[in-house]
Amino acid sequence: MLYKAGRSLCMILLRILFSVKIEGKENIPGTGYILVANHRTNFDPLFVVTGIRAQVCFMAKVELFQNPLLGWLLKHLGAFPVERGKGDTGAIDWAVDLIRGGKVLGMFPEGTRSLTGAPQRPKSGAALIAMQTGADLLPCAVCYGEKLGFRTKVTVRYGKLIRGEELNFTPGTQSTAEIKAASRLIMDRIIGLLEGKQ
Repeated sequence: MLYKAGRSLCMILLRILFSVKIEGKENIPGTGYILVANHRTNFDPLFVVTGIRAQVCFMAKVELFQNPLLGWLLKHLGAFPVERGKGDTGAIDWAVDLIRGGKVLGMFPEGTRSLTGAPQRPKSGAALIAMQTGADLLPCAVCYGEKLGFRTKVTVRYGKLIRGEELNFTPGTQSTAEIKAASRLIMDRIIGLLEGKQ
């Protein structure tokens, strides 16, 4: 109930602040997948869920949970903490359990916001979780010009699903090379959406 109410309020806020257009809604599946997107602003978690009715659970940096009120709110909205840059296996396990439970996991493969808007090199988290769960991934791009301001036109574009088998993981292994290649494929699909090629 808290998620639905919070989502409704946030969608109203987005519509007031920005001119939002959604493309590719036909590509959105039901549940049990990983939503992956580019990351430029703190509004991105709101933008990427605009076309998705299911609850999306995001990883969020652990520092945000140090504020008791904000931490309580984030937890009740489905977010969970991750210690960035430390190989947080607990957060990975939590994410894997979410996927196996049929939930939607939201991730930004770049790991942090791009201050210039240019796509950054992807981290391995999304590919690692896909490898452990066999989950499909829904690529998403939040597209706008150089700056995000009042009534900026923002296009949220959902691409075709990246099927688990497309990532070419060898069963029973955790090849670093395969994870890097899968991470690059995932980011390339997002970049393709940014460039309007998909």
